[in-house]
Amino acid sequence: MARLLLVDDDKMARVHYGDSLRGVGHEVTTVATMAEAREALGHGRYDVVVTDLLLPEGSGMEVLRYTKEHHPGIEVVVITGLDKVDPAVRALKSGAAEYLIKPVAPEVLQHAVNRALATRELLQENAALRRYVSLLETGQRISTTLDRGRLMTTTCAAFLGMAAASAVMLVQRDAQGKARVLGTQNLAGASHENVLLSRLAPYLPTLSEARLLEGLPGPWPCGLAVPAQDGEDLLGCALLLYPSQPPADIAEATNFLARSLALALRNQGRLAQVEDLAYLDDLTHLFNTRYLHLVLDREVKSAQQTHGAFSLLFLDLDYFKTVNDTLGHLMGSQLLVEMAHVLKGCVRDRDVAVRYGGDEYVVLLRGTDSSAALKVAERIRRTVEKHRFLVPEGHALSLSTCIGVASFPEHTQDKATLLDLADRAMYRGKKGSRNVVYLAGKDLEATPPARHSQPTGG
Repeated sequence: MARLLLVDDDKMARVHYGDSLRGVGHEVTTVATMAEAREALGHGRYDVVVTDLLLPEGSGMEVLRYTKEHHPGIEVVVITGLDKVDPAVRALKSGAAEYLIKPVAPEVLQHAVNRALATRELLQENAALRRYVSLLETGQRISTTLDRGRLMTTTCAAFLGMAAASAVMLVQRDAQGKARVLGTQNLAGASHENVLLSRLAPYLPTLSEARLLEGLPGPWPCGLAVPAQDGEDLLGCALLLYPSQPPADIAEATNFLARSLALALRNQGRLAQVEDLAYLDDLTHLFNTRYLHLVLDREVKSAQQTHGAFSLLFLDLDYFKTVNDTLGHLMGSQLLVEMAHVLKGCVRDRDVAVRYGGDEYVVLLRGTDSSAALKVAERIRRTVEKHRFLVPEGHALSLSTCIGVASFPEHTQDKATLLDLADRAMYRGKKGSRNVVYLAGKDLEATPPARHSQPTGG
């Protein structure tokens, strides 16, 4: 039934009470002193302690306080020959489940132990319920968090607290199966993260259940890799680090938290797709003007803080209107898509290519001053000039472009002015020979407002 520790310096009492409790199926260990009680509690698992109030070299109150402090899940029944109120009140206030006055009949002691066991079971059920509620609330916070930074902080803290981990590393897998570190807590820098990621990488593709990793570098040689799965899709994992073997009772919590993380990653991926659609041009799949203004705000702020530079290229195709007039708007749209591919092939991945409207394009060149920007612009101009458009459609059109260049902070430190100066430089070329690159300068003629309202240019 239950494991009991009986503490009484009276041998006859130990025999009497012990036999009474064993008679109803309990396993009873008997000791005579406070020291023996501490040793027994340190080496065994008990459900209830039954202790006399008066002990040699100590007292039952000390047994009660020691048990509640070091073994809070054990209930304590106090027995005493003192028929006084004060000791009973002190014992009950200190956490005793029962207080019995000698002589204690066997059935009274048995009933008191049963009540203590029932109280213990109820408290354990309540504690388990609180853990489940806390786990559910934490999982909901994780799964509904769309901010990546807050997600990493919340998830790491949850694993540290609910899985008793010493450190945590969260890993995400992309569509190609490549793993990257999303966030960590209590790890000693990026080099440690990279070593752990390399140890984890061979197991990640087939990780379908929690896997124990031993012999890891650093202060926590034991790791538990818990897959973050959404249905059949493995979106990543949580690597929980321990100085020795992980606790045996954390499987339910870790699996639930990892599933919550997977759901959050899935939601963030869907949000990113929606945001991408909001910032992409429907025709060319380059970025649109909404994204251009967003990234320009960020780039201006960054350049101001770091004293850096960046440049804008404003492009307009020469005589594009004739393409629509002679080949139709369908071929014109196809040419604009092809131009987008040509443009992206001329700039770096970190640069931002935008369809500004009609046959106009803007390129933001990060970390690029006007001298370097002129070289990029000239490369684009030559590439467009040499390229033959609409070949698969049975045409081999030659085309040219005018490009205006303006740089931050050389020409201005204002976003709107920078864009306007690049546009004016481009328009200067349109009014001249075309197929040319112009650098922004003072007193450039403003572009006609009506030009940007037209779907196609010339």
